[in-house]
Amino acid sequence: MTAYWPLLGVAVVVAGFALRRNPVLVVVLAGLVSGVAAGMSAGELLALLGTAFVSNRTLLLFTLILPVVGVLERAGLRERAAAWILGFARLTLARLLIAYLAVRQLLAMFGLINIAGHPQTVRPLLAPMAEATAARTLGDLDDDARARVRALAAATDNVGVFFGEDVFLAFGAVLLIQAFYDRQGIHLEPTSIALWALPTAIAAFVIHGVRIAIFQLRLERRLARKRDEGRC
Repeated sequence: MTAYWPLLGVAVVVAGFALRRNPVLVVVLAGLVSGVAAGMSAGELLALLGTAFVSNRTLLLFTLILPVVGVLERAGLRERAAAWILGFARLTLARLLIAYLAVRQLLAMFGLINIAGHPQTVRPLLAPMAEATAARTLGDLDDDARARVRALAAATDNVGVFFGEDVFLAFGAVLLIQAFYDRQGIHLEPTSIALWALPTAIAAFVIHGVRIAIFQLRLERRLARKRDEGRC
């Protein structure tokens, strides 16, 4: 019969996140609980944890970014970014986000995926610059408008990296597609898979660029209508 005891680790994860405990401790504890429930010895558990750590050691570099960004934000990084972007008089919210989308997508096409992202660039740099640009060109932003601008900045980063990374022929998703077709008896070169991902990346850039322009137009109308209501 199938043993369901190792699934206790899932319950530990759910309970730990519900109680707002440290995510790292919760995940490690869940792994230990599942391992013990599966009948693994202490040596096997340590070997499994060590193998998982070595296999995902790049995540350690990612976690080191967070305290660095926190220190920079405490020193006024967000305020400096907002003040710096105001020096570009002709820059609008749409132009800023479309330019970031183009840069993010091009970098992802060359495999530079982790050079930007939500903790590295969106929160400390792109979001405050987008807010400052929108406030200068469209008027004062309320809390709802600021939240929408931040969400659009995060979505722009997601679209850029998601549709740009498949063009890089050494990316894991490209190799996964190649392996899937190989199992079906269809041999495809990674270069051809990456090449056929290029039209999708271009279409994603155009579609999201239009969405950004429409968002700016709607936000401008919304803020203008709110100002008119305030005068009445």
